[in-house]
Amino acid sequence: MKKTSDLTWTPFFSLYKRELNRFLKVIFQTVFTPLITASLYLLIFGVSLGKSITLSSGLSYLSFLIPGLVMMSVLNNSFQNSSSSVVSGKFSGDLEDLRVVPLSVSQILWAMSIGGLTRGFMVGSITFFVGQVFHYVVIGELLSVEQPLVLLFFLIIGGLSFAQLGIAVAFWAKTFDQMSAVGAFVLTPLIYLGGVFFSIESLHPFWKSLSYFNPMLYFINGVRYGLLGQSDVEPWMAAGISLLALCGFYFLARFVLKKGHYSRW
Repeated sequence: MKKTSDLTWTPFFSLYKRELNRFLKVIFQTVFTPLITASLYLLIFGVSLGKSITLSSGLSYLSFLIPGLVMMSVLNNSFQNSSSSVVSGKFSGDLEDLRVVPLSVSQILWAMSIGGLTRGFMVGSITFFVGQVFHYVVIGELLSVEQPLVLLFFLIIGGLSFAQLGIAVAFWAKTFDQMSAVGAFVLTPLIYLGGVFFSIESLHPFWKSLSYFNPMLYFINGVRYGLLGQSDVEPWMAAGISLLALCGFYFLARFVLKKGHYSRW
């Protein structure tokens, strides 16, 4: 006879496995397409335009760019995986099964979030590998990881945060237009203005001050500190605000998961 704990965790891992199988079935779209996108970013910005960009820190622009692209890949794909899972479940009607599964709201949330994080890690790893190839070809050496544990910390916190945000947005949205609007007009600008392609030290004081209210700044600079040992913000501040963002997105997703729309639009 199975223990009660086994019966509790079996549905959790089943839901997580479903999240994995869902994006692995379309692996070309979910994994290889970002590989091409990362290569284009590195070729156009890191190699072509990077030759004419000088950073006050003494780093090459290509070295500066790689951590931002890695974090951007993790954030984007974590969000897209969890949000698309909820959206597809609404259309197929499978999402209503979550109302009767023997899982708590927290277990459903974490299973889907970890699934999104897994996809984010896969794509982020591919982006890092491509970046290393470009770095070796252009500069002649591999990009070393200065703080591995710090890097892992920010990748996990960032991926989980955006996976939970994706769940919240997808459950909240009543129409596909609402879902698309959040991604296009809120998330994408926040990511791009979070310091992926530039240092906030080069901004006008007004825009620099405004950037400190963007939580993406702390995710991206945390990864940059983990890889390069340099950051536009203090690492302890980046870690604290990143944890606060994770808590905020978690409680938002938990609230929307209880009150959201499970049926098709």
